Amino acid sequence: MDNKKVVLGVTGGIAAYKAAELIRALIKRGAQVRVIMTKSAKEFISPLTLQTLSQNQVYTDMFVPAEKYEMAHITLAEFADAFVIAPATANIIGKIASGIGDDLLSTTIMAQEKPTLICPAMNDKMLANPIVQENISKLKKLGYVVMESAQGELACKTSGKGRLPEIADIIEEIEALLTPKDLKSKRILITAGPTEEPLDPVRFITNLSSGKMGYALAIEAHRRGAEVILISGPTNLPLPPVEKAIKVRTAKEMYKAVMDNYKKADVIIKAAAVADYSPKILAAEKIKKDKKILSLELKNNPDIIAEVGKNKGRRILVGFAMETQNLLDNARKKLKKKNMDLIVANNLREDGAGFRTDTNIITIIDRTGKTESLGKMTKIEAAGAILDRVKKIINGNKKRNNNG
Repeated sequence: MDNKKVVLGVTGGIAAYKAAELIRALIKRGAQVRVIMTKSAKEFISPLTLQTLSQNQVYTDMFVPAEKYEMAHITLAEFADAFVIAPATANIIGKIASGIGDDLLSTTIMAQEKPTLICPAMNDKMLANPIVQENISKLKKLGYVVMESAQGELACKTSGKGRLPEIADIIEEIEALLTPKDLKSKRILITAGPTEEPLDPVRFITNLSSGKMGYALAIEAHRRGAEVILISGPTNLPLPPVEKAIKVRTAKEMYKAVMDNYKKADVIIKAAAVADYSPKILAAEKIKKDKKILSLELKNNPDIIAEVGKNKGRRILVGFAMETQNLLDNARKKLKKKNMDLIVANNLREDGAGFRTDTNIITIIDRTGKTESLGKMTKIEAAGAILDRVKKIINGNKKRNNNG
């Protein structure tokens, strides 16, 4: 979002006050923000507040004195990389759906062809009104992105669907709006997180994986237009906006979920840290501390990526190798043995590349042995680099197919 230009339309609903938080979040991510407020919006929040936060003039009037004259609706239409209306009332939704331009915001929307995100917020009964729903459906068909309103307590002291979506969710949709859709029409299956292998009703074997790398891949793939199937072990992370999410706990459950879904995918990315072993015997009751030494017998878990590699056909298979020694040698052996197209290697010993961090240091190796080492970056940036390599393989396969 760095240096992207966003025009934010604020309309007259109680959620207008949240526009301040949205502007701050956009500015923090490097965006340039200009604000259009409707006459009703000014009743809920001061233009000066939004001007101070955006560090830009706030546009409120269609007609201004001659000495300040500019065709604001044209200027703003040309300025923007994207338009966002948050909150969007039933009134502005109806105007846009009907092609009405009778104030600065609606006129500007009519004068632009940029990606546009609409975030409805209103009373639950108003949102459920058939006419409002028809207008929302019409906007979606016309190419506008309309977010689902959030569920919860409303200003009218009722509870239901109609709240403005969470600011973090709006930001994510804006990111997606501004990202080129170079993976559109591709279906990508991604596994993420750890697995847990029960010992008894209260204990289990697991690892330190947080799921952050797999979730970053799901977020970035969604932004780039892919249809994402996310199979996730236990994490504390909020689910990203994917088309299908499957929660699992054990390696056996993850194996079944992958086997049930991988044939639907064009690309499979195995980012989960699946336990190699599980207890041979699951105790029915809590194991008591009545012995000084307890022996634990383990059995092998299914090797999910090896099984997919045997049967992947033309699908692209990407795996991960986290090592503490002989990183590249071990990664190359794993890539070849399990029939991957790419393997992403990282060293647990490197600062910024371990579990539960927001950064990663990766080396990407392909089937030809070509190696690309990348410096420390955020996991979203690392996800982008991995998907760039996936895109190159897709383009290469397409070129070979076209050449017969």
